[in-house]
Amino acid sequence: MTEVQNLDDLPDSARRVALLLQERGHARPVVMLPETGKTSAEAAAGLNCSVAQIAKSILFRRRDDDAPVLVIASGANRVDEAKVAARVGQLARADAKFVREKTGYAIGGVCPIGHATEPVTLIDEDLLTLESLWAAAGHPHAVFNLTPQELVSLTGAPVVDVALRAP
Repeated sequence: MTEVQNLDDLPDSARRVALLLQERGHARPVVMLPETGKTSAEAAAGLNCSVAQIAKSILFRRRDDDAPVLVIASGANRVDEAKVAARVGQLARADAKFVREKTGYAIGGVCPIGHATEPVTLIDEDLLTLESLWAAAGHPHAVFNLTPQELVSLTGAPVVDVALRAP
């Protein structure tokens, strides 16, 4: 992993996130992974952290109005779509075009903040049990470190149970 000193060295989408984080008073830098961080397991391996510490951004499309619905979940969890739908309305899958159009980011690099269209956002309550998280910073190789409390503060999203749990 490489801490980027000069923002001009970042890909455009990651630079946009780094500037947004600076504007919001977030002191930690955007970090570039040598390998892709498209999956939680890949990101965790590159960061030498647990998969649970990866705050993955999963985008859905709300059926009623095509609004983007962002679920920020622990990398160790699968999202229970029924729990999410009970809170925000019926869901549909979001294809790569929808994700890019609504967030401004490619799949694998969707950041919790700075979207083209403000999404309905929910945060996985399991993330709040951890001390440190890593989230995508607008590019499949770019991530940033934050606390669960900073994630809540940056997004303004409610913390809810979204995890699929065995009966």
